[in-house]
Amino acid sequence: MKIVLYSGTTEGRLLSHRLAELGLKITVCVATEYGREEQGTAPNITVQCGYQTVAEMCDTICGADLCIDATHPYAEKVTANIRAACRQCAVPYRRLLRPKSQTDAANVVVSDASDAAAYLAAQEGNILLTTGAKELAAYKCIAPERLFVRVLPMHASLTACEQAGIPRRHIIAVQGPFSAAFNEMLLREYNIRYLVTKDGGTVGGFEQKREAAQRTGAQLIVIARPEEQDGCSMDQIFEECKETFTCR
Repeated sequence: MKIVLYSGTTEGRLLSHRLAELGLKITVCVATEYGREEQGTAPNITVQCGYQTVAEMCDTICGADLCIDATHPYAEKVTANIRAACRQCAVPYRRLLRPKSQTDAANVVVSDASDAAAYLAAQEGNILLTTGAKELAAYKCIAPERLFVRVLPMHASLTACEQAGIPRRHIIAVQGPFSAAFNEMLLREYNIRYLVTKDGGTVGGFEQKREAAQRTGAQLIVIARPEEQDGCSMDQIFEECKETFTCR
């Protein structure tokens, strides 16, 4: 019996440990060393680290009894690749869905980073970007002195900030989770008028950002989450695995 779990979320890490506690052997795939560090170690869990092509995913997945996709809600390409590999290998696929947040009518919702940048270029005031380092190039139309960026304390993140021309004093390299109080402190300290975020749900810190924005009067700019039609909760997948694999 073999379960492969592609992780990139808090739920993925929690699910892998819950399944391992049942005595199930889990291969957890993470993209980065940061993901490996967050995953931690535990009996019955083997961790593979690194980005995988569809062919490499097939090497990992083929022969498995189940593949669980617990990657981030915005990792559309990765999810598409995992689905493709499962089809090629005829391995059952389950998508772990993170519940969406309720958005306020006052929020500005945009489709992607480019739309966020276009909107913000027409506004005035400082901007805090909390959507990671990969999409910083989209904001090149905005004066760098307006941009403040919160990223993971990783070399790749700092390099991306440097390439995007973000002033060093505007780079906030720190690892979450973050409380509403901490977010509020940052917004006040840097006189932030606009806070750009993705809908990472409750476990992704969205509520803490929204609360901080409300307290300080900052405008929340939300990059809309990609639509997903099928998927299960962590508890649903856990119960399915428990019933299917522990009774053999």
